[in-house]
Amino acid sequence: MRYVLATLIFPLLLACGQGNKSASTEPETAQAPLDSAPATDAGRETVDETGEPALSASLAAILDAQPDEVKARYVYRHPQETLEFFGIEPGMTVGEALPGGGWYSKILLPFLGENGALVGTDYPLSLWPNFDFADEAYMASKATWVADWTADANSWRGPADATVSAFVLGAMPPTAVESMDAFLFIRALHNLARFSDPTDADKNYLQIALADAYNGLKPGGIVGVVQHEAPADSPDAWANGAAGYLKKSFVIAQFETAGFEFVSASDINSNPADKPTPTDFVWRLPPSLATSGDNEDIKNSMLAIGESNRMTLKFVKPANAEVTSGG
Repeated sequence: MRYVLATLIFPLLLACGQGNKSASTEPETAQAPLDSAPATDAGRETVDETGEPALSASLAAILDAQPDEVKARYVYRHPQETLEFFGIEPGMTVGEALPGGGWYSKILLPFLGENGALVGTDYPLSLWPNFDFADEAYMASKATWVADWTADANSWRGPADATVSAFVLGAMPPTAVESMDAFLFIRALHNLARFSDPTDADKNYLQIALADAYNGLKPGGIVGVVQHEAPADSPDAWANGAAGYLKKSFVIAQFETAGFEFVSASDINSNPADKPTPTDFVWRLPPSLATSGDNEDIKNSMLAIGESNRMTLKFVKPANAEVTSGG
């Protein structure tokens, strides 16, 4: 049996929406009801001196210690509610897809604690040339991403924080197989989807990534997804990830194809004010504001909407699951 071959800055965000070499403009099986499932502290009996669940209080303190520019995004990203909904707890080993500059990593490292581990994962190397900005120098930087990101993440760590490691999706090391308790895809699926070729096993990037998540998780392990959500009635040709948005039905179907079971959905990160049309892409909104330029009216209208409408989904690897041969 073989194993699958083992926050971007503004220009990158814009390029991810517009800059592939063959430009495209941004898929269903029987599924459980998409009921809204609020975060819960079930099973967390320990309380602090205020009477609040100790785990929630610990995470709240970590979030309160973040820089102001990070805390400014909480109103849109709801990190405490999101991590609680996924069931992330200290001591876990957690995979994080496309961790970039560490917006979530810097929260997870102290929360997972000295008995925990954070595993960063990047896009498959063969995906990157689809972007116009991926010149020879950029690709050279991607060749050293594992070492570079690990060094960066180690510089973010405190003495009691989780350990760090990394791998490139499609090149998961055997040591990572069935090592993780949870795997997070936070705003990380759209480019995997847009560049996937389901007819080519080497370029079916979304299924390659999901296979690594599946194989990397222990049986019973959890996947948490936060993703820009396309309206259910939007054209499939637009909601393919190129504009940043994917349909909830497509995401669920892809995870089920990879062997995961859908657990529940939450409206934690929903934003009804974001009503994209096929002429829109997600990076028009904050924090990118890619279409605003010096136009204060456009900028203010985008700020009034806020960050994108996002689905928040929880999946589980079946308890009796075996390692697969991948996508």
